[in-house]
Amino acid sequence: MRPRVQLIRWPRRAVVLTDTPDPKCPLCDGDGGISRDYGDPETGEYAGTDWEPCTCWDGTRRWVLLPLPRWFRRTSTHYSDEPPF
Repeated sequence: MRPRVQLIRWPRRAVVLTDTPDPKCPLCDGDGGISRDYGDPETGEYAGTDWEPCTCWDGTRRWVLLPLPRWFRRTSTHYSDEPPF
């Protein structure tokens, strides 16, 4: 495991400790997974990309270190036509 600190925004903002892909992995070259393009069987046109996670990385391993408070946007209740400055 190669830990790193990361900020997540869903389901709630928090600082987490997560796993990092091995940069010297011969299978994925440090990307954490292998992407494969595929085509539509009828037309042969590009239809999308499948992404398969590599064994050098586990994206589900994460631990919350610090939940962050929710920030509320301040809205102005000043409805005058004049600028506020």
